[in-house]
Amino acid sequence: MTTDQPRTPSRPRVAIVFGGRSSEHAVSCATAAGVLRAIDRDRYDIVPIGIARTGEWVLVADEPDRLELTAGHTPAIEPDGAHVMLPLGVGDRALRVLEPGEVPREMGAVDVVLPLLHGPFGEDGTIQGFLELTDVRYVGSGVFASAAGMDKHFMKVLFAGHGLPVGPYTVITDRAWRADRAAALAACAGLTGPLFVKPARAGSSMGISRVTDPAGLEAAIEAAREHDPKVLVESGIAGREIECAVLEGHGTDGPRTSEVGEIAVRGVHTFYDFEAKYLAEADVDLTCPADVPPAVADEVRRVAAAAFEALGCEGLARVDCFWADDGRVLVNEINTMPGFTPHSMYPRMWAVSGLGYAELIDELIGLALERRTGLR
Repeated sequence: MTTDQPRTPSRPRVAIVFGGRSSEHAVSCATAAGVLRAIDRDRYDIVPIGIARTGEWVLVADEPDRLELTAGHTPAIEPDGAHVMLPLGVGDRALRVLEPGEVPREMGAVDVVLPLLHGPFGEDGTIQGFLELTDVRYVGSGVFASAAGMDKHFMKVLFAGHGLPVGPYTVITDRAWRADRAAALAACAGLTGPLFVKPARAGSSMGISRVTDPAGLEAAIEAAREHDPKVLVESGIAGREIECAVLEGHGTDGPRTSEVGEIAVRGVHTFYDFEAKYLAEADVDLTCPADVPPAVADEVRRVAAAAFEALGCEGLARVDCFWADDGRVLVNEINTMPGFTPHSMYPRMWAVSGLGYAELIDELIGLALERRTGLR
């Protein structure tokens, strides 16, 4: 099916943007595959736009099968093909196509962008800033919330500033690591193992290590630095990880929260790593509603809504909490563009809560269309 189709005046035109420059390029493609299959073609005109790893924006064939992530296939957006330019000024809604040796041509207006980008250069406020400059509506959080949600360091600072409980951690900046590696390692001495070492600004469990022996800490930090020069080292929390999906409310309503869910891994996996998330589904149990006391579920939902508000999120987010063995509920992190395949935890939690995958996509597009552009 060609992607260069005239707009149907009675239907909003949605530009679905995916791929991107981050290490989560393939995960973003897989998310797009799910959305392209489920979105209601009778309600929306669709323009699939891929961003290559080298940054080119290109028209992509509307063929979800080619975007699937499996053990035998890693999808990628190639930089060849017709390049796409989004509007460059306020009041301009036209998509433009650039092809070698051809005069630029217009594809018509776009009403809303659905940015299915994960990680830096997409989920971190960069594309949100570009869309704000051009006055184009888009699904999801704005510049600040996206940037804060991407950076686990400042995310935790904001949570703590709003009185939300977070676990012990330390931050190792690029300058600190290069200036005095021994001092940076010593700063982790007060943390309780097992330690979790993470790139500060990455997702999909990229670059994360679980460290049970202090001798392995340096190598784990170096592995995380391959994804981000700023690294977070966290104490392991004895307990269970419980998640909650959040949707922005309509009008002046507060955020809505789903039934809570839990992920448990088995086999060779000691935590929910990249392979367990995307390539070894048989080793993962996704349970929703989670088997927790009602008071714990209520507290997770309260904390999730408070975290959403603390960062000023819009649209959607998934909040990951710990239900510690001592009874406390701690907020671990927030994801402002969570995994969104039909099998991902975010849509599964909403499905159990009564909002199906296709209906969830409708809801997110509707929220974006009703939101004003600019400062809000």
